[in-house]
Amino acid sequence: MVIVTDEKLQKVLARAGFGSRREMEHWIKAGRVKVNGKIAGLGDRVSSEDKITVDGKKLSANTAKSVTQTVLLYNKPIGEICSRNDPEERPSVFDKLPRLQHARWVAVGRLDINTSGLLLFTTDGELANKLMHPSMQIEREYAVRVIGEVTPEIIKNMHKGVLLEDGLAKFSDIQFFSGEGANQWYHVVIMEGRNREVRRLWESQGLKVSRLKRVRYGNVFIPSVVKVGQFRELPASEVKDLYTLAGLNYRPPKTYKQPKDQQHPGKRFSRNRR
Repeated sequence: MVIVTDEKLQKVLARAGFGSRREMEHWIKAGRVKVNGKIAGLGDRVSSEDKITVDGKKLSANTAKSVTQTVLLYNKPIGEICSRNDPEERPSVFDKLPRLQHARWVAVGRLDINTSGLLLFTTDGELANKLMHPSMQIEREYAVRVIGEVTPEIIKNMHKGVLLEDGLAKFSDIQFFSGEGANQWYHVVIMEGRNREVRRLWESQGLKVSRLKRVRYGNVFIPSVVKVGQFRELPASEVKDLYTLAGLNYRPPKTYKQPKDQQHPGKRFSRNRR
């Protein structure tokens, strides 16, 4: 891993997954960040030799190193939570992910315990924050099984927008997929990731969502080969597309040609590692 001589502090904090660079600038101004025991100032630059603390919590000594821009696609099953710590000790989406050295997995958005499907994880916190930020207007597509009669008026209402407790919400696209009678599947698209937004939109129309699965995030679709509870590392071409979507620069990983007598097939990560 290449050590960066020095970088702007807000960039290092964003990469560590605390928030966007702009949010980190506010944290620095508020005196929440210290470098080598002293309150940091906006414009400070740090290296891997500096000791950084945020709200009194010490960051890894490797925070100021450049990280490999890795992205995992995970097919989340129902029953797992999107948190590392849970007082009830329920299964977590992080349990099956490979362990990392000098980095950590940052989830791109969340899915509630009763929602399955596509979750992205990255080692780059800044990428995660960009992909999640409402201003980016990145599409999230869901497959929804609805119980009840879906009328043209209901579809029109959800296209136009419904006032929920946290503001106006709407689907940018609603397409009938399959089914008949009171049990039908639709595909819907939202541009934000508010808590239970898809379910609440349907519930506002007096309907119940019995199944919910995310099938797309931005330009990444969940492939049929990735079964429930499995993950795969996205190839460099797809990772580059995600960085382009987020308006960030992508650094392709450095590779070397291994001698033929040392080559062996296999994935970069083993699903049995944690």
